[in-house]
Amino acid sequence: MGAGVMKKAGGGGRRRRGSRAKGAVMSEINVTPFVDVMLVLLIIFMVAAPMMTVGVPLELPKTAARAVPTEQEEPLTISLQLDGTVSMMNTPVPEAELVERLRAVAQERDSDKLYLRADGGIEYARVVQVMGALNAGGFSNIVLVTDSGGPTLGAPETGN
Repeated sequence: MGAGVMKKAGGGGRRRRGSRAKGAVMSEINVTPFVDVMLVLLIIFMVAAPMMTVGVPLELPKTAARAVPTEQEEPLTISLQLDGTVSMMNTPVPEAELVERLRAVAQERDSDKLYLRADGGIEYARVVQVMGALNAGGFSNIVLVTDSGGPTLGAPETGN
């Protein structure tokens, strides 16, 4: 009694792994094109994501203040440019319509927080006037947006 090798009926012989008979349907899924497309989409989104922020070009003042934590809602941003233009998100808004538009937006939002981006070259009085309009529009929680790395005015540096 010994072990024997049995041959399949039909005399087909041995088939190699991965080979198929002519005319047989391939039942394997080729994922290489799918992976290629996903990698291209990933690169596109990685490049495009930083460009999706508010696009009004400003020279923000620098400060040593800490960053404000992010919220669930998309932040409402008002930008005040050096030439005096006021923009809500990316859309310029005439000064006469600013309070009216803010009231309409305030009714739709859960938060009364608003981000004010003002160019560093604008006079303080102008920034305060716009802040008064924002308050009249229903937003009492106004965050002033600045760039980090500015002077601390004698305060010790923090490790943030």
